[in-house]
Amino acid sequence: MANLWVYIRKLHHYAGLKLYVPQVGMMIISMIEGIGYFLLAAMLGLIGLFDASSGAIPFLSTILEPLKNLPVEHAFSITLVIFLVMWTGQALLQRYLSVMNEKISHGFVKYLRLEIHESIMRANWSFFLKKRRSDLINNMTNELHRVNYGVYVFLGLILMGLFTLVQIFIALWLSVELTLTVLVCGIALGLYSRKFVKNSRAYGEQATSLTQAYMAGMTNHFNGIKEIKSNLMEQQHVNWFRELCDKMEWNSIQFMRLQNRSTFYHKIVSGFLISIFMYTSVVFYQVQAEKLVFIIMIFSRLWPRFASIQNRWEQLSQSLPAFNSLIELEKDYKAARVTEIQLASQTENIRVEQDIEYRNVYYRYDPNQKAYALQDISLRMPANSMTAIIGKSGAGKSTLVDLLIGLIEPEKGQVLIDGKELSAELSIRVRGSVGYVPQDPFLFHSTIKKNFYAAAPDATDEEMWEALRFAASEELVRQMPDGLETVIGERGVRLSGGERQRIVLARAILRKPAILILDEATSALDSDNEAIIQESIERLRGSMTIIVIAHRLSTLRHADQVIVLDKGRLIQQGGYNQLSKQMDGLFGQLLEIQKVQ
Repeated sequence: MANLWVYIRKLHHYAGLKLYVPQVGMMIISMIEGIGYFLLAAMLGLIGLFDASSGAIPFLSTILEPLKNLPVEHAFSITLVIFLVMWTGQALLQRYLSVMNEKISHGFVKYLRLEIHESIMRANWSFFLKKRRSDLINNMTNELHRVNYGVYVFLGLILMGLFTLVQIFIALWLSVELTLTVLVCGIALGLYSRKFVKNSRAYGEQATSLTQAYMAGMTNHFNGIKEIKSNLMEQQHVNWFRELCDKMEWNSIQFMRLQNRSTFYHKIVSGFLISIFMYTSVVFYQVQAEKLVFIIMIFSRLWPRFASIQNRWEQLSQSLPAFNSLIELEKDYKAARVTEIQLASQTENIRVEQDIEYRNVYYRYDPNQKAYALQDISLRMPANSMTAIIGKSGAGKSTLVDLLIGLIEPEKGQVLIDGKELSAELSIRVRGSVGYVPQDPFLFHSTIKKNFYAAAPDATDEEMWEALRFAASEELVRQMPDGLETVIGERGVRLSGGERQRIVLARAILRKPAILILDEATSALDSDNEAIIQESIERLRGSMTIIVIAHRLSTLRHADQVIVLDKGRLIQQGGYNQLSKQMDGLFGQLLEIQKVQ
């Protein structure tokens, strides 16, 4: 329940005093309904069903006093009109409060969405290394709505509780003994129903696990749909999905059965209770008929409230695991929070004037493990030079680059640019000055132009065509039916692997970077296009610092220096020709293998 109060406070912070308008409104509605009971009793008294002079019903004679000199028909009509006006006013107020509640509810969902999304965007790269994307999506969709639903179920419980208190007060006013009899029965039934609440929470925890599995499975299926289709794995994924859907269906049905069972018990008990209530009233308390009818009328409205409160309590318990899920996410992203968004808007890009230097750098992804991704790395990349980084898979090449752009921080040692250690602010400035082309190129499901605008919002069409020309993609885009306005599909699925890499390369060049990082940027290109890209890179030499990660060693002939990594260690460093002659070194061995191939 502590996590629930966290979100109640968030709702208070968002809505302010508007949050309490429905509570006040419900009190007014409840009082109007209470007055309506007395007006109904007055109308029954006017037509002779109640004895107004007996004093069995408080205020009845007071209500009828102004009407006693009028004909019964007129008095009855006036009372009926007043009753209808109050009834209509109550309905209008209830409609207004319902609309206000919906506005607050939808606004609160937007508030939470923005808060969570912005906080996730502020988290550092390590946060994303530990989280599944599907879990983040699930938290921002299913769990977020369950939290919002749970908050409003809780507020509904409060409103219902206020309404019930007013009705109980009226009932106590009429008969303390009978009211206490009903309340004792209601409390006893509530204590018995605690097991339903406990089971509801268990089903809620299971629902959270199942929705996480659902989102993760769907994400994996659609990300790997080409492999699934290519290897005829459709049936096993269909079987998995069917089994998961069966579990989700079972979970929902069991929760509905639990609620229906709880409602059933309340109805059965209410039947027995009314019978006992009637018997006790007549035999033991000798309650006057008019008072008995009036009290039964009140409790016929009040008792279903007890059942509804129980039902809502079960719904709230089913939602509590979603609160826990979001609170855990909040703890994680707060621990990984940085101020990158603010810094990005307050800093200027950099130009590398002297060099990029690594001094005795150590890094490991898990501090609890002994193995380092990088260990004791010391090297220097002169400004406006071209540095090639090679090594086997897992050697630490991409980790070296991630340290430079500030996605991760060294456990020991320093990364310096022009003699300045990489701080949070300098990392943002570096990132704003980098053109990065990853091994697995990513494009948004949008047009080519909008993909370019994401990297360079102020770029002109001419600058875009110039970047495409550099990346050997101008002819490709001009042949498309809509040119720069062509929609390229999710992750650029409508393009081949080589075409995607060339578009991403053009996007990187469009940024006019001070540092160009090419992580296997030409791996998916054919020989002709690779040669064109190599020539373009050659033209850039001297105007920016270029870092190339490559497996095709023949493409590194013109690099100013070659860095060779193995198992996180720097084992060779020098020019291409120098290292190629060292046949006992890893570079020479890899080069010889590629020549044979």
